[in-house]
Amino acid sequence: MISVSALGIRSSVRRAGFVVRSLPKRNIQIQSLPPSASSEILNKQRLNRPSSPHYTIYQPQLTWLGSIANRVTGAGLATLLYGFSIAYLIAPGTFDSAHVIQLVAGLPESVKYAGKAILAAPFAFHSLNGLRHLGWDMGKFLSLKGAYVTGYTVLGATAISTVILTFM
Repeated sequence: MISVSALGIRSSVRRAGFVVRSLPKRNIQIQSLPPSASSEILNKQRLNRPSSPHYTIYQPQLTWLGSIANRVTGAGLATLLYGFSIAYLIAPGTFDSAHVIQLVAGLPESVKYAGKAILAAPFAFHSLNGLRHLGWDMGKFLSLKGAYVTGYTVLGATAISTVILTFM
């Protein structure tokens, strides 16, 4: 705060009848709490807040179901890739191409087709839904109708691709 005397108007203020007094300083007392006490207070406050509405009250929509499925299939495919890669690094003689082909050749036909379908479905969905997201990144199909049309197109193309990849 700038004082009256610093401004050079002290005598003018006195002549006007104002009494210049120093303003009392406000004392703000800050109590320091241990970290455990502050987290305890925050936890009590969180219990009093209402929880945000979520999937228990919202009707499932194709857009968020597709988003969840895209994340799950991506994580599953990445886990499979990294798992096989680490297994190959640990035991290269067991997981080399010759042994894998020999193992698969000895399986019954129904197990082979089931395995191919289990691998083909997430691969097809994740790939096609990735193309859908690239379309969104380019600014296309962003309307509600466009999102649903592309969503159902991805689901149909996934079914067709899975059948084709399974029986090839």
